[in-house]
Amino acid sequence: MLELDLQNASQGAVPDEAALRRWCELALRQRTADSELTIRLVDEDEGRELNTTWRHKDYATNVLSFPADIPDGLLDIPLLGDLVICVPVVEREAAEQGKALEAHWAHLVIHGCLHLLGYDHLEDDEAEEMESLERELLAELGHPDPYAGDEN
Repeated sequence: MLELDLQNASQGAVPDEAALRRWCELALRQRTADSELTIRLVDEDEGRELNTTWRHKDYATNVLSFPADIPDGLLDIPLLGDLVICVPVVEREAAEQGKALEAHWAHLVIHGCLHLLGYDHLEDDEAEEMESLERELLAELGHPDPYAGDEN
């Protein structure tokens, strides 16, 4: 079961909670335990502030993942962590890349959830594994390959 805490701090148009939940559940279905996570939808000022504080990059990015770092045995809760999604960046990227907005939203929610599960894309083999899983999950939703046309 997924417990989703949705925080909408954005002035932009955002997907409804049912869609966000569906995308999270799809990404997290490999996890057999219950899951608890927060999705915070923000505008560029907050997105930039968080990216600057936590990644030392002075711009708003599409999605930030903050995995829970709870020592074993300290708390008995299935907390995975938090996703922060910058709504204007998602909209701008979808338009610039010629992607359907819903498909881009689905991709970024799935991408962020996979980070919470420990997937990463810093090394080529890790990126290949993560991107392959993203492609598979998005295809199940009827969305095209988000990496089609990317130069590698």
